[in-house]
Amino acid sequence: MPENNDKTIRRPTRPMREPPKPKNQPEPAAKAPDPMDEFAIPANPGSHVKKIIGVVSGKGGVGKSLVTGLMAVAAQRAGLKAGVLDADITGPSVPKMFGITGSAYGSESGILPRYTEKGTALMSVNLLLEEPGEPVIWRGPVIAGVVKQFWTDVVWGDLDVLFVDMPPGTGDVPLTVFQSFPVDGIIIVTSPQDLVSMIVEKAVRMAEKMNIPVLGVVENMSYFVCPTCGSRHAIFGESKVTSIAALHNIPKTAMLPVDPAIAGLCDAGAIENMPQEILDEVADLFV
Repeated sequence: MPENNDKTIRRPTRPMREPPKPKNQPEPAAKAPDPMDEFAIPANPGSHVKKIIGVVSGKGGVGKSLVTGLMAVAAQRAGLKAGVLDADITGPSVPKMFGITGSAYGSESGILPRYTEKGTALMSVNLLLEEPGEPVIWRGPVIAGVVKQFWTDVVWGDLDVLFVDMPPGTGDVPLTVFQSFPVDGIIIVTSPQDLVSMIVEKAVRMAEKMNIPVLGVVENMSYFVCPTCGSRHAIFGESKVTSIAALHNIPKTAMLPVDPAIAGLCDAGAIENMPQEILDEVADLFV
């Protein structure tokens, strides 16, 4: 065989080494766990809810349930599948507004919501009581437990948006909902009085602490339109919704009038027959 005259010395290749790290360099900090994750609870396996909107107020009597109902009707009329979770356990009024009576039923999958004439899914403690007028005399932990069951045990099905009507204030139920549900944002309801406007700040600050975005603020009873001359009258004081929104960087606002026709439809259980011009006021808030 011919001799190999190639005298080239081939060195063995070595794997490339990473440059040495400077001494005493701290390791990158691990991402801090979200403190809310430990409180989160799963939805019922039969529930597929795309968005959850909480409706809150700093105090009672400002029309929070009305706004919740109007937004649900507006969503349903816009072609969305909507639901209302009535978390105001001691003051449930949602079934009355929608004309729903009787009890909810259950199945092997869980509790089945009641459906309105137009298809909105509802769940309220009044649908689980033997008598609608029976008082709910429960302590806070029991009430919070029922609210959780409205998420874990109720078969909501496929919903584009679920509105949660919460009791006034910043107590057990709002805290439970914010911690346990995957809330996408909240709507704050207020009225023109200075006292109520001042309390809005409490709801805003609670949302900030819980890392929940405030999507909009609704000023109910904002004005009255005279049926004779058609002029507007600020019978509860001049509107403050624009200044409140600017102060707290809230992106959207709405104003609802004092109108006996609105109250009449709610009392008759016919909120789904609300005129479109009223629904237009709140339709943009949850988009």
